[in-house]
Amino acid sequence: MTFTRLVEGCCVTVVLPELALSGKATQSSVHANGIPYNAIDGNRASRWNQGSCIHTGPDFNPWWRLDLRKTHKVFSVIITNIVDAHSARLNGAEIRIGDSLENNGNDNPRYFTDHIPAGFTQNFQCPGMDGHYVNVVIPGRGEYLHICEVEVYENVALRGKATQSDRYEHMFGAAYNAIDGNRNSVFAADSCTHTDEQTNPWWRVDLLDSYIITSIKITNRGDCCPERLNGVQIHVGNSLEDNGLRNPIVGTIAAIAAGSTDTLSFTDHVEGRHVILVLPGINRFLTLCEVEVYGYRAPTGNNLSF
Repeated sequence: MTFTRLVEGCCVTVVLPELALSGKATQSSVHANGIPYNAIDGNRASRWNQGSCIHTGPDFNPWWRLDLRKTHKVFSVIITNIVDAHSARLNGAEIRIGDSLENNGNDNPRYFTDHIPAGFTQNFQCPGMDGHYVNVVIPGRGEYLHICEVEVYENVALRGKATQSDRYEHMFGAAYNAIDGNRNSVFAADSCTHTDEQTNPWWRVDLLDSYIITSIKITNRGDCCPERLNGVQIHVGNSLEDNGLRNPIVGTIAAIAAGSTDTLSFTDHVEGRHVILVLPGINRFLTLCEVEVYGYRAPTGNNLSF
């Protein structure tokens, strides 16, 4: 494990993604009380009698669709399967993401799902697919479609503003490079940050609003010096005191392999407008090739980004 989580507190399950909760759901048909909204009610309860799963009739190519109300760049779709006897009905389902409503949205670009065991929640990572609609469809057969929750996440750092403690005396290495949506890990490709050599170098992204953060992904440089990220501390919070370094530490990087992307996931409550990475010590360089922040706007946020 490359991250050491330092957050303390009562463990809670975060299941309220901004994109899905603010969307509108529909499906090919409704059986019993399995209405479309149940898949975006923020509840992963996976037993049918708990009243939080969708259920179509025995349709040919049954589908469920989420309207995100505008086009978003989707990086993650999380699906919870029913735990009851009919969990295998979801086998062969596909995720489709795009802007078209042709064929009820089922002709949008396809992103295959995999088998999801009964009652399990599975995260399908998408390569930044643009879409107004997210569909789950079972193609090619008559079937009932059951889903107990669908969660849709975007990388909120892409809308943010980045800064860093200093910039290396080079034409490359700008703070923005870590939120340009590009994981290219070769420094000469001009998609990585680079501070000058200094004491406690830091990098910060302002998300422009306070977010409940569910995960952070960090991509290390691939062509040199991967050990420079060892020991980096991650702070999250709303304060800019001491360049944001007075905010709580939510994790520490032990090591990330050269050119690799590692994920720090949170089950505890992590909230903040600012995400700061700092490398404690003297004569240090800080280089980041991408920082991705996933989550949803906090109820206390001021909606500064729109």
